[in-house]
Amino acid sequence: MIDQREYPIETVIHVLGGKWKPIILWHLMDSDKRFSDLEKLIPGVSSKMLAQHLRNLQQAGIIERTVYPTVPPKVEYSLSEYGKTLIPVAEVMCDWGEGHNERKRDEPAS
Repeated sequence: MIDQREYPIETVIHVLGGKWKPIILWHLMDSDKRFSDLEKLIPGVSSKMLAQHLRNLQQAGIIERTVYPTVPPKVEYSLSEYGKTLIPVAEVMCDWGEGHNERKRDEPAS
């Protein structure tokens, strides 16, 4: 089903919105990660929520899930080629966030 939102920013929020999805993507920009790696890198996320967000991102074509035929099975998550198109967006957002944090630090206390 095609998402027919009026404003493109609504689509971005729909696909990438939430507390954990941007952080998951940020960690996958470096390298492929296993579920347990992501749990360690993202303190505070529950296993259930992490699994749900990974499933949503996979359904959107942003990430890929690779299962290796080993015992026990090894599963890794990575950015898809399509997901990699978000890297420049994430970098710009991170730069903006750093500037915003500096601005807030430099403001006089009220």
